[in-house]
Amino acid sequence: MSVSAMEDEYTKLVRRMNPPGVLIDNDACEDATIIRVDSENKHGNILEIVQLLTDLNFIVKKGYMTSDGGWFMNVFYVTDREGKKITDTRIIRHLHNSIVTGSCFLPTLVDSVGVRPSKEHTFIELTGTDRPGLLSEVCAVLTDLKCSIVNAEFWTHNTRAAAVVCITDKATGCAIDDPHRLSTIKEIICKVLGVNSDLTSAKMMTSVGVTHTERRLHQMLHADRDYDHVGNNKTLRPQVCLLDCLEKNYTVVMLSSRDRPKLLFDTLCTLTDMQYEVFHGVVHNSGIEAYQEYYIRHVGGRWKMSEAERQCVTQCLEAAIERRATEGLELELRTKDREGLLLDITRTFRENGVCIRRAEMSIDNGMAIDNFHVTDMLGNPVEAKEVESLCAQICKTSLQVRKNPTVLSLKPPKETITSFLQRNCFQSIMSHTWYLLKRLRF
Repeated sequence: MSVSAMEDEYTKLVRRMNPPGVLIDNDACEDATIIRVDSENKHGNILEIVQLLTDLNFIVKKGYMTSDGGWFMNVFYVTDREGKKITDTRIIRHLHNSIVTGSCFLPTLVDSVGVRPSKEHTFIELTGTDRPGLLSEVCAVLTDLKCSIVNAEFWTHNTRAAAVVCITDKATGCAIDDPHRLSTIKEIICKVLGVNSDLTSAKMMTSVGVTHTERRLHQMLHADRDYDHVGNNKTLRPQVCLLDCLEKNYTVVMLSSRDRPKLLFDTLCTLTDMQYEVFHGVVHNSGIEAYQEYYIRHVGGRWKMSEAERQCVTQCLEAAIERRATEGLELELRTKDREGLLLDITRTFRENGVCIRRAEMSIDNGMAIDNFHVTDMLGNPVEAKEVESLCAQICKTSLQVRKNPTVLSLKPPKETITSFLQRNCFQSIMSHTWYLLKRLRF
């Protein structure tokens, strides 16, 4: 038996001896469901819990995390997307079973992302230079190569673009496993992704399995160094501050930004993949503004950061928050799926001077469910007459405006991160940490 196999068996044994504890309480809080999880401490476990909550479309209003010693305890106050408590017994049972059985703590196989063997789909991962019409060109290439797009997610940030696309062979409906055909697809796609013959910036990878798309997109853009560039809208940039906690040998990470869904996942994903471990944390999300504070160390135990490392962590966290914080108009399409539908939609956007900044596309029971965040070619808001033209061309009953963030206040948060630090930096996190440690009898 290999060393890694022995370690996996030992991990399973420890988990069987000390199964995770889960408490889901709908009575203790008036406007949120409280989820408390305590389990064996291991790098990435906190992220796996948050990833599970994110995949269930829960909104985390508040959160407390502590993991000193060989055990961790997390407490989350969550609601559904409508701001209501979680009362669906099927969802509660799924959440409980996923944590207790340890399915959300399973060892990962590729780039810290869970991948389960499957022959149903082929995943292609694309990175390259962003430009107007890029997604339309990728869809056109895949259509010409007789590929069906089952689902896809497309992100852009700081002149870079990344996508995870699930495809099948159009004739058979199965995964594409022919090396020669995949090589052809890669060659053509990379030419489309490259700009001005800059093919070194264009990449395509393939895998057969089920990948956590959003985590891969974070990793792909991070590997593409999208954090090196500074966006144009500096007034809305998140505030990130790093301090030294000399008493306990931690680096304290403080973040202040506009609140949005999946914010906690995005920041923890970045810290985890950068090999930092969160020992304590507090999250307060008001629906408009969000504050996060984490006490971290490197997985090797090192806590003191150099100035270059501080700058890198700051830039990476800013990028993690900004990638999903698209300010463009959000359009939702629900219609019966047909061959070439996605190509027609993206081509219509391009021909009308509308640029897709972020997109999530899927097929469910024969229905195409697509969300697009769009701006004009210069990154400005799309005008009402352009939206009306798009709806008329695509199908007025199918394409609807889901959200228009431009009507929200564009003012930065009233409270700066400095005043927040002065107000409750150490008091809030340490008081709750000591309470949790006492409950755990440390």
